Amino acid sequence: MVISDKVRNVLEWIFCIVIAFVLAVLIKYFVGTPTIVSQVSMNPTLKSGQRLILNRISRTIKEMPQRGDIITFEAPSVKAYQSIDEIDFNSPVAKYENEPTSWWGKFTYYVLEIGKESYIKRVIGLPGEHVKIENGKVYINGEELQEDYLAENVVTEAVQNSYFLDLTVPEDCVFAMGDNRTQSTDCRSFGCIPLEKIESKVWIRFWPLDLWGHVD
Repeated sequence: MVISDKVRNVLEWIFCIVIAFVLAVLIKYFVGTPTIVSQVSMNPTLKSGQRLILNRISRTIKEMPQRGDIITFEAPSVKAYQSIDEIDFNSPVAKYENEPTSWWGKFTYYVLEIGKESYIKRVIGLPGEHVKIENGKVYINGEELQEDYLAENVVTEAVQNSYFLDLTVPEDCVFAMGDNRTQSTDCRSFGCIPLEKIESKVWIRFWPLDLWGHVD
């Protein structure tokens, strides 16, 4: 069978498009990707409308983030508990109950991130550490945590349905909160985040241009 030059050119273009799509997906999932801040929970560090580059290499190599890192993670299916009686404090880990089961559902949800909701917060507590929130402050293993990144006069208190205020962070999990403590739905409400649900670290802010640079 002889393929005409016109058909061959079309096939070559299709092949190039497919390769480009596959490479883009691989880079986005394993290396890094741009995103836009759409929440107010990280004010004043990050404000709505700012554009970031996320580093996903840490997820690829399954590296535990450090205290103070700003991360993104898959939003839990249970955003806040309605009663403290629902919580197992022996395993204060966020719940993920609505995950897709088919291979196509997993691909579109986890890889293409269609219909997937993510949160952006700052790592406060690491595995094995005792985190306690009281009197407007955060204590790690009994010592007050110095949080110079918070705006002046910001205090850390319970928000609506925030029952996770005194706990030990489980293995392979982190405790994270937004810098805008009164306007943040975070681990105080839904529990600690498993390492496998952490998607990336915030790396660079590239918009607005006057704030270009590494974010910490």
